[in-house]
Amino acid sequence: MRLSARVDYALRAAAELAAAGAGPTTVGELAKEQDMPPKYLENILLQMRRAGLVRGQRGPEGGYVLARPAAEISLADVIRAVDGPLANVRGERPEHVGYRGPAESLQQVWIALRATERSILEEVTLEQVASGALPERVRLLASDPAAWD
Repeated sequence: MRLSARVDYALRAAAELAAAGAGPTTVGELAKEQDMPPKYLENILLQMRRAGLVRGQRGPEGGYVLARPAAEISLADVIRAVDGPLANVRGERPEHVGYRGPAESLQQVWIALRATERSILEEVTLEQVASGALPERVRLLASDPAAWD
């Protein structure tokens, strides 16, 4: 799985907002905390706002807040907001890609891969990431030394 810088920044900013609670956090604060370029982050937050994940508050006490409780926003929600579908092959959804001959079964592999990604990314919420209380299944998978190779 390849995660773009856009996805990485979006997830890190969302985790910061989850940790911040109800108070707004400025783009500058988010960028500084996570060492990200503020202008690039601003564009990412606009995408997240359009997707209904964050709200912007104007004024001297302004900034961004999560639009829903952190426990109700999955990592998959954030990824889809800034990068589209979780798994694609050459920009196509796996079910729309067809192969012939010996490569025909690759489509099933791509669909299985997407299902596995979904099972993790839809289960893990921003609240769990921000608190470090990841689901047991995720911690177990990450504790396998082979996962780090």
